Amino acid sequence: MAGDFFDDDGGSGIVGWALRRSVLWIAAGVAVYVVLSSNLPPAPGDPEAAADAAPPPAAAPAREAAHNALAFAANPQGHVLLDAAVNGAAVHFLVDTGATLVALTAKDAAAAGLDPARLDYRDVVNTANGQTRVARVRLREVRIGQLALDDVDAVVAERLSTSLLGMSFLSRLGGWAMRDGVLTLSW
Repeated sequence: MAGDFFDDDGGSGIVGWALRRSVLWIAAGVAVYVVLSSNLPPAPGDPEAAADAAPPPAAAPAREAAHNALAFAANPQGHVLLDAAVNGAAVHFLVDTGATLVALTAKDAAAAGLDPARLDYRDVVNTANGQTRVARVRLREVRIGQLALDDVDAVVAERLSTSLLGMSFLSRLGGWAMRDGVLTLSW
């Protein structure tokens, strides 16, 4: 029985079993150490290790999408008025999120190169001031500062005192928000 413990027949006894188990546990410990140490950040004072851990430089740096924004304060009545250019002509707009389309006065349409007398006023729309006839048009460009959109659906209204910047412009932006009396347009 005592001979079983110290058997020297190729490690089939208790000592052989203990040695095999010890080797397995040591190998497992080394493997865990290698895996964990390869995922650790380099020591703060080790520039060589930091250089080794740094990813290789990319062939061309990736560019993030530029985020642009314009902000406009509301007037004391809570309305946002802004100056823009329509087909290159200066237009003073009232921002109207309830308007489906950009709506131009006859005067602003003429300044933008649209002849109000030659337009087809076949549609009727409801406005805050009642019904009015409108002609559908497409604006080559609407520009507010560095923000410009091409081919904007719009109407020219027969009875309109101020041009309206509606959803046919706003919905094409990356976003817009009204917070604390400030309208922010982002693209």
